[in-house]
This record gives sequence, C-alpha cells and structure tokens, in this order.
Amino acid sequence: MRNIFWLLVIILIIGWAIGFFAFGQLLGAAIHILLVVAVIMILVRVIQGPRTRI
Repeated sequence: MRNIFWLLVIILIIGWAIGFFAFGQLLGAAIHILLVVAVIMILVRVIQGPRTRI
C-alpha cells in the first residue's frame, strides 16, 4: 500500500509539471491543486509515522 502512495505522488508531480508547462495557466492551476493535495497527504503520512501490524 505504501508503494501505491508514493506512485500516486510521483504521478501527480509529473502531471503538474506537464500541465503547467504544456497547457498553460488554466490546466496548470487545476493540476497544482492536486499537487497541494499530494503534499498534504505526504505530511499526514510523515506525522502519523510507520504503522505496525498486529
């Protein structure tokens, strides 16, 4: 599950870069919002720390 999380983050960052540089401000702004969501997800994950399995 953790690998899927990082894969999603990488895809969002690449998508933001492509949208910002290839499609201009309108689509770049929409993808920028997704990037902010990805950063928030990373911060929540770091704050929670590793999960232990019982």
